[in-house]
Amino acid sequence: MKGSIRQRSKGSWEICIDIGPDPATGKRLRHFESVKGTKKDAQKRLAQLLVGIEEGSFIKPKRITLGEWLGDWLNGYVKTNCSPRTLDDYHTIIRRHLIPNLGMIPLSQVQPQHIQQYYAHALSEPGSNGKELCARTVLHFHRVLFQALNYAVRQGLLIRNPAQFVDPPRARKPKMTTLMPEEVARLLSVAEDTPYYSIISTAVKTGLRQAELLGLRWRDLDLDLASLSVTQVLYKRKGVCQFKEPKSEHSRRRLDLPPSLALFLRDYRTERQAERLLLGKPPSEDDLVFDNIDGRPMDPGTLTHNFARIARRAGLAGTRFHDLRHTFASLMLLAGIHPKVVSEALGHSSVAFTLDTYSHVVPSIQKAAAKRLDEVLGPELMENVGKMSAIDPEEMRPVRENDPFEAKNWQEWRDSNPRPAVLETAALPN
Repeated sequence: MKGSIRQRSKGSWEICIDIGPDPATGKRLRHFESVKGTKKDAQKRLAQLLVGIEEGSFIKPKRITLGEWLGDWLNGYVKTNCSPRTLDDYHTIIRRHLIPNLGMIPLSQVQPQHIQQYYAHALSEPGSNGKELCARTVLHFHRVLFQALNYAVRQGLLIRNPAQFVDPPRARKPKMTTLMPEEVARLLSVAEDTPYYSIISTAVKTGLRQAELLGLRWRDLDLDLASLSVTQVLYKRKGVCQFKEPKSEHSRRRLDLPPSLALFLRDYRTERQAERLLLGKPPSEDDLVFDNIDGRPMDPGTLTHNFARIARRAGLAGTRFHDLRHTFASLMLLAGIHPKVVSEALGHSSVAFTLDTYSHVVPSIQKAAAKRLDEVLGPELMENVGKMSAIDPEEMRPVRENDPFEAKNWQEWRDSNPRPAVLETAALPN
């Protein structure tokens, strides 16, 4: 088994290996492959190919373009390892943006400068709404492309991931909208006469995501113990509402309900059961808590649209339904609830993520903590200060024997220790 490397041009190398005889003709077959980079990169690729041939895992790579590889990666890896919603998002990005701009480049010849130039172009490229794409959107494109090329490296089609050497746009952290208590009261007052009051009130008091609220069943509630369990979510995909398990173990959680919410949901359940009996449908534990009057799941798009109308009527134009989750988290942190408790209620993976997401609340928490420390230590400190002020400072100083400066009367010490006049100044203790 032999292999060789020769330089074709600056930064370009050609690998040639003998892959054995053709089973049909017996003729010796050779495999040629071009490598961009240093000679060390070419040697590394040659070693990988020789090991693959030795182990019997070598597959002669096809001459495919980046667009063809993105399609293969999408229909192979993403389809079998990611959720349907992620598959739809990646499909949109690849078909609308990556393939039209980078798809014609051969996979083995994709260079960092190709990707970097596309990102610069994409920032001025109009999106589906006719507006220029923002840095956060292009950063999402980079993450998809990076995953696809990284998988090509793992499959032996590339030596290195060219997207690894690209600087994607820096996305600014979006400004978070949270409501103050008086704004929450105004929102609920406007929503009280609508069919969406119950789900809006529950969102504010639990911090659940929209998909978690829409997937909530009565069997997931324990109103006697005032608790709730998140076991399924509802998403709309290609016009059809679908139920699925929560995305992660942290999202699959149990949380306690405020007593007022537990009492409200108890009354709300009684009303919903009466409505279903009037329609001739017996109530069931599998019924959704927040559904349409006929028992069908509530459409996420319809909820989003109607919530926007309610928010405008309440003078809160621009507020999204997801902002109720942010409001819950911010108010909990400001109320002094431990961040770990808030993180678990939100279903976050770590407390660090929660504090980073709601970093705008941290300064207020620190001020409140400092004030609370004074409230706790204040009485004790004031009592100690009172005791200290009643003590004569002279009584607190230790008196050392034969120390002239500790004597109460300096003149008495001087009279009892006469010195010659010429040495008097020098003999004074210093």
